[in-house]
Amino acid sequence: MTTTPPDHPTPERILADLVFLLELEAKGADVFIGRRRPDGTGRVFGGQAIAQALGAASRTVDAAREVHSLHAYFLRPGSDDLPIEFRVKRDLDGRSFSNRRVVASQQGKPILNLVASFQEPAEGPGHQHPQMPDVPGPEDLRPDVEIRREIAKFVPDGPIKDILVRPFPVDFRSVEPRDWLRPEEREPVSHVWFRTVAPLPENRALHRAVLAYISDFQILATALQPHGKSFHQGQVKGASLDHAVWFHEDFAVDDWLLFKTDSPWSGGGRGYARGEVFDRSGKLVASVTQEGMLRHVG
Repeated sequence: MTTTPPDHPTPERILADLVFLLELEAKGADVFIGRRRPDGTGRVFGGQAIAQALGAASRTVDAAREVHSLHAYFLRPGSDDLPIEFRVKRDLDGRSFSNRRVVASQQGKPILNLVASFQEPAEGPGHQHPQMPDVPGPEDLRPDVEIRREIAKFVPDGPIKDILVRPFPVDFRSVEPRDWLRPEEREPVSHVWFRTVAPLPENRALHRAVLAYISDFQILATALQPHGKSFHQGQVKGASLDHAVWFHEDFAVDDWLLFKTDSPWSGGGRGYARGEVFDRSGKLVASVTQEGMLRHVG
């Protein structure tokens, strides 16, 4: 019988670690504690804070109501060395909608504010204006992890290399792969397929939390493409300022989804990017927007 070496965890173990990270400890009075990431880079990933805050809000809402939108503001960098406290305010429980405010804090200082709205299923007029982009399917593309590990051979030991080679719970496959070390100027549009590396439980709230986690990856980097720059070159400093997600349709994040991003504008030390998430059938299942800080270094 063969076993997987401890430094090469199975996809199931990698994904289980993410699910464990997103689980919360209830402390009473709508207060929850989010676990820290033991193998983090020192700074809490924004998608983690968003997903955990959404999980805290969801724990205070009737199970029949699903999140349809969230809006988050990043206030301070979070530390991977500390757990995060999430305090939930029940602003509304109406006939069809519920609204929650969440403050995420470490050592008594807020690091993120989030507002989320939940709705009971209902019928109404429906349409979809953006069509599925005509791009190669994921089966025809190399996994980004393979490309990252090739790049890592030319990177000195340190935090950037650790990020490039670390196991990841999501299989990204870029239609237009980014060269993190020698980026070229190109239009601010990107397409990437993604799915979790192993199946998830059939829990719709969990799938939405995981999509919220994933939605913070790569989107702001789209605003750097016209400038031929990368965060990993050390020429530009970036940080998320605010982030919003709208959940339109049901989906499975352990099946292939296409994330199309574009950046209409950057300037004044900020960059703005948008995203649309499609399933394999071409259905628009979610929309994302983000603005972040973009500053020259030196």
